[in-house]
Amino acid sequence: MNKNKVVWITGASSGIGEAIAKAFASEGAKLILSARREEELNRVKQSLNLPDSDILILPLDLSDTSKTNELAKTVIDKFSRIDILVNNGGISQRSLTLETPIEIDRKIMEINFFGTIALTKSVLPFMIKQKSGHIIVMSSIAGKFGFFFRSAYSASKHALQGFFEALRMEIFNDNIKVLIVCPGKIKTDISINAITGTGGKHNKMDQSQSEGLSAEECARQVLKGIGNNKYEIFIGGKELRAIWVKRFFPNLFTRLIRKQKPE
Repeated sequence: MNKNKVVWITGASSGIGEAIAKAFASEGAKLILSARREEELNRVKQSLNLPDSDILILPLDLSDTSKTNELAKTVIDKFSRIDILVNNGGISQRSLTLETPIEIDRKIMEINFFGTIALTKSVLPFMIKQKSGHIIVMSSIAGKFGFFFRSAYSASKHALQGFFEALRMEIFNDNIKVLIVCPGKIKTDISINAITGTGGKHNKMDQSQSEGLSAEECARQVLKGIGNNKYEIFIGGKELRAIWVKRFFPNLFTRLIRKQKPE
């Protein structure tokens, strides 16, 4: 299904991004791997066993939006097209709102929201020109409701939801699809790498995270969602029930969510 598709994946150096890269590679796609850590991107590249002609390592810091046009041009120069953009890169948070300086809030928004939409805007003209494309954005169940220690993170994911739902309508006639992915608890290092109020790393694996679905299963469901042209998918376990409860029983949801263990 994805043989010879040109797929650009951000946050491809670990976790869900790495798993998505491996899933696409197994189907014969041509890959662009982006993240800040070039050495880790090269490690992922070596694990994929793709010929050099079918893979491009393109380091990217989502907090710096000044180079997205240049990077998109680099991809076009090599592959002539971009079929799928997977906006997976981002950062999580573990800090109380009152203990989080506004600079940290801005950093989270810059990476998760502005970095993602800047890259999308750089890719869109090429997709419009080729009259096809698929944009995937990794939101979260935190994009549907807030939770302890994740105020700015949740805000960034809510912002992505609104932006990409609007974009989906605007580019429908250009034959460009948008899939919003809302993972719940996935077993990755996201909680370890989460930013704290001091700007450092949380350096702790949340228990709920350690018990979550594997990144490989998450990637499998993402590719299935792409293949089925879904608009939005939810990936996880029983924690996904909270989305349904909030929608239909908001008062009950508020009472229940307050009783959840903060972590």
